[in-house]
Amino acid sequence: MTDTVPDDRRQYQRILIIKPSSLGDIVHALPILAGLRAGYPGAHIAWLVGKSFAPFLAGHPLLDEVIPFDRRHYGRMLRSPRALADFWRFVRELRRRRFDLVLDLQGLFRSGFLARASGAPRRIGFADAREFAPAFYSRRVRGSRKNCHAVEINLRLARSLGLHVDPPLFPLGLRDDELRDTRNLITEAARMRLERFTAVLLGARWESKRWPADRLAGLIDKMHAEGLPACVLLGSPDDRVFAEEVRAGCGAPIVDLVGRTSLRELTAAIALADLVVSHDSGPLHIAAALDKPLVALFGPTNPARTGPYCKSARVVSLPLECVPCYRRQCPLGHHKCMQQLDVEAVFQNVLEIWAPISKMA
Repeated sequence: MTDTVPDDRRQYQRILIIKPSSLGDIVHALPILAGLRAGYPGAHIAWLVGKSFAPFLAGHPLLDEVIPFDRRHYGRMLRSPRALADFWRFVRELRRRRFDLVLDLQGLFRSGFLARASGAPRRIGFADAREFAPAFYSRRVRGSRKNCHAVEINLRLARSLGLHVDPPLFPLGLRDDELRDTRNLITEAARMRLERFTAVLLGARWESKRWPADRLAGLIDKMHAEGLPACVLLGSPDDRVFAEEVRAGCGAPIVDLVGRTSLRELTAAIALADLVVSHDSGPLHIAAALDKPLVALFGPTNPARTGPYCKSARVVSLPLECVPCYRRQCPLGHHKCMQQLDVEAVFQNVLEIWAPISKMA
């Protein structure tokens, strides 16, 4: 069945969201979680998520269960009898939970297969999902994804269920103790309490999305010279080398927490920040979900599809013919989309977004 007609509004008792990755995509799916909890307040709601992202959802007040999926381990099942046995054990456990509604937001063969293997009678996904995933659905939601933001695509599925998702909510489930402990972590690293600070998010899954370290260092120095809040560098352990390059180019004092925070602490640090500067990355979408004043640097990807979904963001990008290319490495070898992003142009965007905030001090 393929349609966009609202669901029959049966009172589903056990609901599964399948959205294993990536971090930004998980954030983009949060409005569906909010809509499901409002629409089915008594239901058991679970989320199947990649093992590395499970801590991000752990303890979420709107979820009853987080089901970690070890993609790396199960990906070896064709050459590892143990991985194969573990995968089928996972499938049996999934089926044992007796879900009556599954929403596949990933739209790949693997996620579609898991939706079908769950045994749920109602399995909803997108009609244009890839890798033959729609073959596993009992209901397919239509609609073009071209130049449509990922959040809007998810909302289309939510509305097909009759869920109230306007305006979309992005519940991150942060607790007061997480905010307090992260504030203490920042204070310890800075050796003083920062009443205000700028979160500089260094992460980028593709090297092609990253602004050169010397440009970012130049931006931080200009911000310091103009009296903007101190910069706190945030990122994963994979961003350590880049963080060292940024620090080496900086004359301004900075607080370096790259690789020193969990996903929940990273989220809390962004929540505590007064201003955010970021590449196109998962943490960028956490900042957008929190509606933080945000300057986003875009190169090879399309902000119309994966840009910050909030009103308080500014996107800085160049109108080049080769953009967007969606390539991890520049296919033309020049990487102009990020190399030619001017420090002064980015700084002016930072100043403009900071000006109204500074007046509220």
